[in-house]
Amino acid sequence: MRNWMGQSLALWEESAGVLYRIWAYLTQQFTFGRITVSVSSIIMGLFMVMLTIVISRSASALIERRIALRRHIDPGLRYTISRLVKYFVITVGFLIALKQAFAIDLTSIAVIFTALSVGIGFGLQYLAADIASGFILLFERPIRVGDRITIGEDEGDVQSINLRTTVVTTNDQIAIIVPNSRLVTQSVINWSYRDPRARIAIPVGVADDSDIQLVTDSLIDAAKGVESVLTDPPPRVQFLKFGDYSLEFRLLVWTNQPRRHVQIRSDINYRIAEVFRERGIKIPYPTQEFWLKGVNLPGNMEPDLLTTNLDR
Repeated sequence: MRNWMGQSLALWEESAGVLYRIWAYLTQQFTFGRITVSVSSIIMGLFMVMLTIVISRSASALIERRIALRRHIDPGLRYTISRLVKYFVITVGFLIALKQAFAIDLTSIAVIFTALSVGIGFGLQYLAADIASGFILLFERPIRVGDRITIGEDEGDVQSINLRTTVVTTNDQIAIIVPNSRLVTQSVINWSYRDPRARIAIPVGVADDSDIQLVTDSLIDAAKGVESVLTDPPPRVQFLKFGDYSLEFRLLVWTNQPRRHVQIRSDINYRIAEVFRERGIKIPYPTQEFWLKGVNLPGNMEPDLLTTNLDR
């Protein structure tokens, strides 16, 4: 019995010695200038980073769910608040992780950010511009989640505004990744900004011998009954100019669903073609007339036969 207890005690002392040496190795500190680091501190810092990510996601989701219960707050503002909370928690958590892992103070952190600023000056200025633009979009909110925007030739709905990029989904369910700096520095059409109503202009050209009043009434009638076209303000028609071979009009309609402007244009164009066909209004085609003077024509050829219509 005593022999067994002695062996157990010796084994325990040996195990304790191994654990002590492992702990001493993990807590052994290495100093690099003002930075003091050890294996255990790095492990603790990595644990703090993972914990920060989990807490930031949970806090953001919790706040978004709580704010969603308040119907008077629009979805874009809810998204902005949840994002700012997430970024705040991540920033604080990473500072604590740096403090835990490297035992650095605010002065050392300032030195690190100074080094980063030098890197930004040499090649990361575009990344910094995208991140700064991301915060501008979140605070100023010229573009919000759910807005319908047009960037150059691309158009779609804003799905998310991230730290560096914004995701826009088109009607074809194609995701366009747009750098935030492009949304801040370039012209962007926001179809959902402030007033939900938008005016749609549809140019129409008719033959130069058409009845102007008949054309005006036909365009107004074509806009009536089209889905998503408002009756207040009512549709209007403008006579723009006398073209080279046509009379140029413009039909103006208002809609409270500007994100559907492409489909609304299509529906109105269908109606215009139908109404014009019913009322005998012609759509002109480019024509050219050649007049020959001082030429003796054969007796069986009439001058009208020399008029040539060329489609462009």
